[in-house]
Amino acid sequence: MAGHNKWSQIKRKKAVLDAKRGKLFTKMIREITVASREGGGEPDFNPRLRLAVDTAKAANMPAENIERAIKRGTGELEGVMYEEMTYEGYGPSGVALYIDCTTDNQNRTVAEVRHILQKNGGNLGTTGSVAWQFDRKGQIFIDASTTTEEAVFEAVLEAGAEDVVTGEGEIVVTTGVPEFHPTQEALKAAGIEFESAELAMIPKNEVDVSGDDAARLLKLLDLLDDHDDVSRVSSNANIDEAALAEAMS
Repeated sequence: MAGHNKWSQIKRKKAVLDAKRGKLFTKMIREITVASREGGGEPDFNPRLRLAVDTAKAANMPAENIERAIKRGTGELEGVMYEEMTYEGYGPSGVALYIDCTTDNQNRTVAEVRHILQKNGGNLGTTGSVAWQFDRKGQIFIDASTTTEEAVFEAVLEAGAEDVVTGEGEIVVTTGVPEFHPTQEALKAAGIEFESAELAMIPKNEVDVSGDDAARLLKLLDLLDDHDDVSRVSSNANIDEAALAEAMS
């Protein structure tokens, strides 16, 4: 899972440093709105909404913005109706791409995603063409300077976590979907704070990408990730370290 984790790390560091905070907030508001529409407006009884609200708070989103998004989702306030779509495709070196979107205009979104792919060495695939190459898992990211892998392992063992790995200055806990929220609660109960948590598509196997293809792929991933309607991009790329270092500099 190294390639996925490295790309996730780039995205998280970008989010922290992102000057275009409005774009980041827009995506978070959409997630809160959809989560509250699907499961109700009470975070204590809606795990997806609780995760979305926690993520928004960690990014310092104003409380009134969060509250308005929840009320739009529950219908207490009028607002745009969003729908969730997933697109599958390929990037340079045949890398598989699984693209989650939240949109108010499916035709616009698919056209723009297809355009980004075609202009950057990729192409849109059919439904199911790459999904089989991924498993949906929970991932929880912890600053490695705040605790130890052993302490984390002990905290999440009973909650059913699948894996605990240390690397790149962070500890990553991987879980199945049913164990995702219990594992978060187990960490909180143990007094271990985590930087972020997400449900993501984790590749079963990776494709090594280096040289020009790595540079093109990173540009493609960045363009997709920067699109307003794209909520998450997953790939099975194991990207060359030199290309990663250049992208993060």
